Amino acid sequence: MALNAVPPASPWAGTAQACAGVEALVRRLDLFTLKLFLSVIDEGQFGRAAAREHVVPSAATRRIQELEELAGTKLFDRSAKGVVPSPAGRVVARHARIVLTTLDAMRTELAAYSDGSAGYVSIAATRLLIVYFLAAEIGDFARRFPRMQVELREELYPGALRALQAGEVELGVYDTRVPESEFTGIQSRECRKDGLVAVMPANHPLASASSISLEILLDQDLIGTRPGSCLMANLRHAAHGIGRELRLKRSVDTLEAARSLVSAGLGVALQPASGMLPLDERDRVVAIPVQGEWAMLSYRVGWRVGKSLSPAAAALIEQLTRHELATAA
Repeated sequence: MALNAVPPASPWAGTAQACAGVEALVRRLDLFTLKLFLSVIDEGQFGRAAAREHVVPSAATRRIQELEELAGTKLFDRSAKGVVPSPAGRVVARHARIVLTTLDAMRTELAAYSDGSAGYVSIAATRLLIVYFLAAEIGDFARRFPRMQVELREELYPGALRALQAGEVELGVYDTRVPESEFTGIQSRECRKDGLVAVMPANHPLASASSISLEILLDQDLIGTRPGSCLMANLRHAAHGIGRELRLKRSVDTLEAARSLVSAGLGVALQPASGMLPLDERDRVVAIPVQGEWAMLSYRVGWRVGKSLSPAAAALIEQLTRHELATAA
């Protein structure tokens, strides 16, 4: 390279200059100047725009001059009759309107959060509770509060309490057979009562019984669901309480699969009473209430102690517990 040769321009030079220009805009440009700039366009005169924005004309003129310095070009064509935006001024005006419209939309949305009409809440529950009542409750909640978002997280037993304790979700819905004592720092309210039923073929010898005891239930060809499920854990614990071992004839992953086996005459399954039998199964299977305190279910909604609830979480708790409050009244 010759000694007097000009070194080639860096390929990043243009990018660096653009970044510096953006930084200058961010540091020096204020929203009031943009609003004043649009008022000058609307009024066609600095004096009237200044009066409209409640500033003295000299201050308005100075702000527009500073904006033109930032833009690096004139933004108005001036004449004795007034001012009109230059081609560059029309570009600035278009973006200024977008910025101010976006900020107004943000202000409206934030106001909705402050008055409790919008928000976000995350909630965890097992598949069983989602299917039996929580999905319907969230659907009703979405219709009542269309601007409140609910993130629903499906967890295995007892994952809802673990996720809640870890702060991964704001609310958890769970069966009280999950020992709350193992999960410190959680407070809760009851949201549902339920009971277990034995689902059996319609031609089963016990199909006409008004209820069934644990002892008789354990003598049946039982169809179990996922071994780690809350239902199976509760049944196993109840069996041990009377000195029996839980012996399953068959085991599947879901209650729907278990009912299909029942419908085929292959055994008896347990499910919560709130899980209504599908119409196409009601002529083939029956649901018989199970006797005993162990078969009584209580579902609770919990949150962390000392954690301030968001408006969305408070509204969802009210939604989930209103049935029990009405029953108590």
